[in-house]
Parts: sequence; structure tokens; C-alpha cells
Amino acid sequence: MLLKEQSRDGVILRIVSVTTGLGDYMNLIVAVDRNWAIGKDNKLLVSIPDDMKFFRETTTGKVVVMGRKTLESFPNSKPLPNRVNIVLTRDMNYDAKGAVVVHSKEELDKELEKYNSDDIYIIGGESIYRLMLDECDRAFVTYVDYAYDADTYFPNLDEMSDWKLAQESEEQTYYDIEFYFRTYTR
Repeated sequence: MLLKEQSRDGVILRIVSVTTGLGDYMNLIVAVDRNWAIGKDNKLLVSIPDDMKFFRETTTGKVVVMGRKTLESFPNSKPLPNRVNIVLTRDMNYDAKGAVVVHSKEELDKELEKYNSDDIYIIGGESIYRLMLDECDRAFVTYVDYAYDADTYFPNLDEMSDWKLAQESEEQTYYDIEFYFRTYTR
């Protein structure tokens, strides 16, 4: 049910009424193409400045959870500044200066207990998203209306009955790329 429209930085968001029934939740943030692909060869499919800005503004001052390959895809393989970076890896010898490194789901859960769940953002890659999806109740999805050549994917939330589209921006463009900012809840 459409409740209202509001503008955020010139983007019109349609606010839809959705009740989750859940108190605590974690968030995830991802950019997908029309096939829900997220990357190829450990790189993003496309770099859209407004998407990068949204990611930066949404996660700054928060906790970001990622796998080792995601961390290593960042410039100089360094953690993101002004955030608590938590890296999950099976490599018991892995060290990432400036990040908290955990080696199991149990160890990750214990580390995450230290933080407000609303301040936690799962940021990838594919295996981390799949591992943590059931523990998230809000997904910030930049949906790019194009099918790229890809080798990693995110579960299609439109095909999952427990996830509902709660907000969607009007169409955005970057050169010839059309995209939408979406929020899903469950």
C-alpha cells in the first residue's frame, strides 16, 4: 500500500507500508544487475558515483561485515575508513590491519553481539550474503537495469516470498545506465 512519496537528495522515494514484526535486524547493502549478479573476477560489475555515495553515506560510522575477497578488492586491500570492518575468512593466518578478523560463523556472531544490530551492514561477497541473509531484515539494493557478464550473484529478493519491496526511487541515470535505489524488508 502506497503511503507517501518523499524526496531525498532530489530522488523521489515511494514509501510503502510493510510491517516486519521483528525487533532487531541487521542490514545488507548490495548493487545488482537485472539478473541479480553482483560481480565478475572479484570486481563490481559497474561503478556508479551515486551508488558509491549512497554506500559511503549509509555505512560511514557503522559496522561492515565482509569476506576476505571483498576486503582484498578494495584499494590496497585496506579496510574502509570510518567504519568497524569485520572480515570473515577460513584462513587462520589471515591478518588485516585495521579490521577485526573472525574465522567462523560462531566467532562472527559473538563479535556482532558487541554492536547495535541496526548499525550492522553485510557488504559481501556472495558467500557472506548467503550466509547472513536469514539474519537480515532490511536490504538496500541498487538495481541496475542491465544484464552484465558475471560470475557471482545475490539471491533474487523479488522471488523470495518473505522479502517485500518497501521503497523504490524513480529511475536514475548515469550516462546510459538506468538504475533504481530499492529497499526491501521482511
